[in-house]
Amino acid sequence: MRRLLIGYDIGSSSVKATLLDADTGKVVASEGLPKVEMPINAPQKDWAEQDPEMWWEYIIDTTKSIVAKAGIKKGELKAIGISYQMHGLVCVDENHEVIRPAIIWCDSRAVGIGNKAFEELGEEYCLPSLLNSPGNFTASKLKWVKENEPGLYSKIHKIMLPGDYIAMKLSGEIKTSETGLSEGIFWDFKVNGLSEKLLGNYGIDKSLIADVVPSFSEQGKVTKKAAEILGIEEGVPITYRAGDQPNNAFSLNVLEEGELATTAGTSGTVYGVSTKPVYDPKSRVNTFVHVNHRQENPHYGVLLCINGTGILNSWIKKLLGGESVSYPEMNDLAQETQIGAEGLSFIPFGNGVERIMQNQAVGAHMMGLNLLQHDRRHVLRAVQEGIVSSLKYGFDIMKDMGLNLNTVKAGKANMFLSPLFREAFVNMNEVVLELYDTDGAQGAARGAGIGAGIYSGAEQAFAGLEKLSSFEPETSKVEAYKEVYGNWQQALGRVI
Repeated sequence: MRRLLIGYDIGSSSVKATLLDADTGKVVASEGLPKVEMPINAPQKDWAEQDPEMWWEYIIDTTKSIVAKAGIKKGELKAIGISYQMHGLVCVDENHEVIRPAIIWCDSRAVGIGNKAFEELGEEYCLPSLLNSPGNFTASKLKWVKENEPGLYSKIHKIMLPGDYIAMKLSGEIKTSETGLSEGIFWDFKVNGLSEKLLGNYGIDKSLIADVVPSFSEQGKVTKKAAEILGIEEGVPITYRAGDQPNNAFSLNVLEEGELATTAGTSGTVYGVSTKPVYDPKSRVNTFVHVNHRQENPHYGVLLCINGTGILNSWIKKLLGGESVSYPEMNDLAQETQIGAEGLSFIPFGNGVERIMQNQAVGAHMMGLNLLQHDRRHVLRAVQEGIVSSLKYGFDIMKDMGLNLNTVKAGKANMFLSPLFREAFVNMNEVVLELYDTDGAQGAARGAGIGAGIYSGAEQAFAGLEKLSSFEPETSKVEAYKEVYGNWQQALGRVI
């Protein structure tokens, strides 16, 4: 009999479900929905909201799809793992009903609240204890609801992150994790527990926070009601949960000091692992609990996040005709021009405030446009080079924190499907890039296998992980991309 694991990845663009054979480490079936991007609602400037019920509907549809494709038999499904978009806020009442739309990761409304708390609590507390400014994270978003929607706030029974909500829909139980609380800036690393000082400053009762479970553990079981809706067996355990960036690192077997993972989807990230509680004094990059963190054996994840990466590329695609032009065609057009796009630079910060810019809403800008010289090919190259330049800007901050940035792992997906993007990434950052056949849903499934005890650890869990290719810097191109980055920095300086 097969031993099967489900991994869910709840993003802001889509929901993916993957069915993994625990014994071979190979994918049996997968489904991602919707086929176009999920809507993000912006009722006011700098807001970003989604309906959590929408995520659940796509969990239902993707699950039914993979169950049908794989022909799952009774007793084969052993465990479920969940990965989810970080930093979101979901509020439910005593009946587990959603009170208001989820305030998601790219929403900027709580920036001022986090800045004020940083001043009041002081960096001498925030940086060593929270490893971050309270910033625009989940705790600050909850404070915004308390200040601006007191009637709704009074109805809150528990607050959750997006993955906690899906786990609740599956199991009927409201739980969270240390990794989740740290990404919401609720966690005091020095006391290894909830930050009483932050909660006190915000006037938040700690009863609103869900009970904490380890990332790898039995966290509830699928209820009869959920099983009937999804078409799976009742009682299947949920044994893993993590935010998308810690999980992406896990899915690439990035678990130890000095290892790095990167993504370039809607947002772009670099995530490095450290055994020391390092922090950036300006909180431009952020430190959280990594999935394998233990008090006696600490592991921290240092996250660089750029909001405006793939979303800029998709915006350009829509501008150029949407479905009438494909991403491979865009990549081919971009490669018809020379490195540097003949002086055209693109600042990609157009998706809310940017942490690496200290929560400024810099916006997206095209600089150096010559109407007699530049055409869509130059714009397409400048977009990709501008995204890589913004990641390079963050890379330098991480280097200053003492992180070793020599080899970076990524799934072969999103922007890393572009040869031009890979070339710019490798040469501008002077790193080796390794691409693997994996994604967040696969990682969540492997995590479920560890949490359920099917795998003894990472070595067994990643036995089936396949490295597809590796790319190294080329001396001649390194120098050319240094010039690109220098021009980009000058363009950024004119903007800020």
